[in-house]
Amino acid sequence: MIALKPLSTDAIPAALARAERYRLLNEPDQAESICLDILAAEPGRREAVVTLLLAMTDRFGRSDGPPVARAQELAASLDSAYERAYYSGIVAERRGRALLEGHSPGRARAAGRWIHEAMEHFEAAEAVRATGNDDARLRWNACARTLNADPTLQQVDTEPAVPVMLE
Repeated sequence: MIALKPLSTDAIPAALARAERYRLLNEPDQAESICLDILAAEPGRREAVVTLLLAMTDRFGRSDGPPVARAQELAASLDSAYERAYYSGIVAERRGRALLEGHSPGRARAAGRWIHEAMEHFEAAEAVRATGNDDARLRWNACARTLNADPTLQQVDTEPAVPVMLE
């Protein structure tokens, strides 16, 4: 196995900016790698955890996409109740949207389940948000519009969810 070269702590701010740039260039693998280097140098660095989580969700729906559980763990590791709820909502929403792009049987029902879960997280985030922060409300509205546009997404089972696509 090839040993990785450690990142110096003075390079972390530039590395964070680079990771965000790679995400915006639709290269989540590169962003993920940079975030892992940052977290090896400074474990728990909030910006790196959030960017890593977002890079992972960028890959949902791809055959090499990471397991949803790993992104959920990252969201649960965040310090504030608002961020835990908000980013858990992001994970669920992006998983649901990734399912909508697929062609697997039962995708609408599974996608709807994930989007409903996202809305629950966004409501929890909204309850503890800082004054003037309507990010969770904006995400909740986006989910509501998605559900309203496709009535089949609103059919939610009461049975436990069965993992879809290697979750």
